[in-house]
Amino acid sequence: MDARFDLFGNEVAARFAKRFAAAGLLVQQSPLPKSTQELVSLRASQINGCGHCVDMHTKEAAAAGESAVRLHLVAAWRESTVFTEAERAALALAEEGTRLADAHHGVSDETWAQVREHYDDDRTAALVCLVALINAANRLAVITRQRGGSYAPGMFAAVFD
Repeated sequence: MDARFDLFGNEVAARFAKRFAAAGLLVQQSPLPKSTQELVSLRASQINGCGHCVDMHTKEAAAAGESAVRLHLVAAWRESTVFTEAERAALALAEEGTRLADAHHGVSDETWAQVREHYDDDRTAALVCLVALINAANRLAVITRQRGGSYAPGMFAAVFD
């Protein structure tokens, strides 16, 4: 199955991608830990069935030193002992923020309280923005059938320049 559309080969899509990447750069440069950013992006991408983003965030996390054990257990984080309480709060927010249509309440008050217990205003802002961005990225990739498997860490660094 080939990609349906080259998002970087179209002028409108490429201009959008540049602005989208700039928003992503704000989150990357935030005080939210890089490992948390990758775990959250990976979990949302798993839920959304985005092979391209699962590939990207698994490899970026591994390149940044994340252990294979933790990466393999992201999908079952609730039944795992390898994540901190702060990471568990971030993963819960990622799941609830990704599955908005699956629950009438969206993000629960309990999850929000856990996030606020572990993250200050800047980290919370970055986390909320990250969940929104990764869900948008997943949709772009799934709609245009971007496939996983060929990503190399740092591959899109030029987009951020």
